[in-house]
Amino acid sequence: MSYQPILPMGGNLGWSFLKNTREAQQDAFDNSTAVKKNTDYFAENIGKITSAEELVADRRLLTVALGAFGLSEDIDNKFYIKKVLEEGTLDPESFANRLADKRYFAMAEAFGFELSPPNSAISTFPDQIISEYKNREFEVAVGNQDGDMRLALGIEREMAELAERNLTEDAAWFTIMGTPPMRNVFETALGLPKQMAAVDIDQQLEVFKEKSSQVFGTENPADFTDPELQEKLVRNFLFRAELDAAASQSQRGTVALSLLQSQAPLF
Repeated sequence: MSYQPILPMGGNLGWSFLKNTREAQQDAFDNSTAVKKNTDYFAENIGKITSAEELVADRRLLTVALGAFGLSEDIDNKFYIKKVLEEGTLDPESFANRLADKRYFAMAEAFGFELSPPNSAISTFPDQIISEYKNREFEVAVGNQDGDMRLALGIEREMAELAERNLTEDAAWFTIMGTPPMRNVFETALGLPKQMAAVDIDQQLEVFKEKSSQVFGTENPADFTDPELQEKLVRNFLFRAELDAAASQSQRGTVALSLLQSQAPLF
């Protein structure tokens, strides 16, 4: 069995508890039977894999590979995953480069199956993927109790990875907007409506930058690697997420009451 994270409450109080107990809880999770079985198998066998076809054919290896990039839900989309990995990232017209969700690009780039030999043959590769898998799966376990807490937990890793890529400000924003977990955190923290995803992408960019400047005093995504600013981002996200949830609950209650009243017998 996997270790089930302890999360006694949600919101900012829950966030404070999770931060204070994260190290101990992560360690317990990493050493649980289910996680160790998956990671030990991956460490022993990934070096033998030389193609996307071989990877998708081994469900246990694919479980860790997808989990490391937050794509576990796609475990049965083998043709799709194979196409992403086979075409890689070097060709600007490759499938991974054309997808809006940048997690696929990150996975294709990490495995490098268009290279000879692929990155999976490098001795340090298993440890890198396993480390990401453990962190992401812990986030999933937390998310099974509180989805917003999962997003808050992942933003530190996401922003650190984004900073390592040395992108321009605009490219970094496009990556944030194209990565669902990061987009959700920023969109909510900035008070932007979900419907904005339907707006022209260049217009979205300007809105994200303008709102970020108003709320956080910067329009540069690289600044969110600063611990204080990142904490402000997370707490803003959790606060607004709770407000949105409360408003939604209230709206559902009002609708339900209206329906009951409309069906009430007249005396």
